Amino acid sequence: MIEEHLRRLLADHWSALEAERVSEARRLRVAELTVVSDRGPLAAAVDHEGNRHLLVPVPTHAKVRTGLDGPVLRLRKRPLEDEDTYQHYVDLTCLRNDLHDLFTELCADVLGEVERASAHPVRALYEVLDRWKALFLARAAPLGAEQLAGLFGELTLLGRLLASDPSAHRIWRGPSGHRHDFSTDVTAVEVKSSTAAQGRRPRVHGLDQLEPPEGGTLCLAWFRLRRTGANGPGTAFPELVDRARRLCDDEYLLLTLLAAAGYRPSDADLYRDVRFQVIEERWYRVDAGFPSLTGRALVAAGVPVPVLDVEYTVDLSGQIPPALSADDTSRVIDRMIKE
Repeated sequence: MIEEHLRRLLADHWSALEAERVSEARRLRVAELTVVSDRGPLAAAVDHEGNRHLLVPVPTHAKVRTGLDGPVLRLRKRPLEDEDTYQHYVDLTCLRNDLHDLFTELCADVLGEVERASAHPVRALYEVLDRWKALFLARAAPLGAEQLAGLFGELTLLGRLLASDPSAHRIWRGPSGHRHDFSTDVTAVEVKSSTAAQGRRPRVHGLDQLEPPEGGTLCLAWFRLRRTGANGPGTAFPELVDRARRLCDDEYLLLTLLAAAGYRPSDADLYRDVRFQVIEERWYRVDAGFPSLTGRALVAAGVPVPVLDVEYTVDLSGQIPPALSADDTSRVIDRMIKE
């Protein structure tokens, strides 16, 4: 339960600021709050249009998530300067005066979370926003067996990337409809997973999925998974998700990607007993020696490609093409992080 004193704290400060006179020099009237983070005190503010603001101090170099830009709430980064200080803030603004009461509840929730986690005030803000947003999300159909295996493989690679770079989820492109699961400007990785006990036969979707980025390189990462019982070896699906959430620097963006892939944290109990063990992992460089069917290759061969929805299977069960060595695989991952 949100404590009443936090609601009253906000309401009193906003009311006092609204009563102050507006001038060109004071288009934004600001009052510090008694809730303090490691970066300094949070603040309430009112602008010249009567909109209420909650200001959370952040370092100068901090990035603020995008996507929240009205018509009710707006989130952005803004600097404030007075005679003694120059400080950047994450600015949460309510753009509708008729929703001030609800905005007070939201901001009091933020203050309470910051009091519990003062070292990470912006993360606390994001977590509260995400909780409120979750109230309006419809539950999706559960993921099927193949979808779970495929997403488990992608999250396995994502976890490795995040361990070295907390922003690496920004190159996880598959959930947003990109032709490659992970992609920078010049390096891409397509992840394929299978629970089949024998063979290595990834299914390819489209004539462009195995086309490298223009002027770049593409690798295919193949995982053989074994699904185990609730108490068996391996990793539970929600555990893999939770690890990625802990490692990333923008949980909201990661949750958005997971939702696009069909997974929401509210459905974690549905997958609590789903465990996979990685039995085999092989990486391949998708080059001229790799068996594939692509639009570029067909055009180069003079074959017109007026067809859609092409799917085919590649058989990698033998020793040709050769798999990358562990060192080469590590270099691919390092290169993606550095790019």
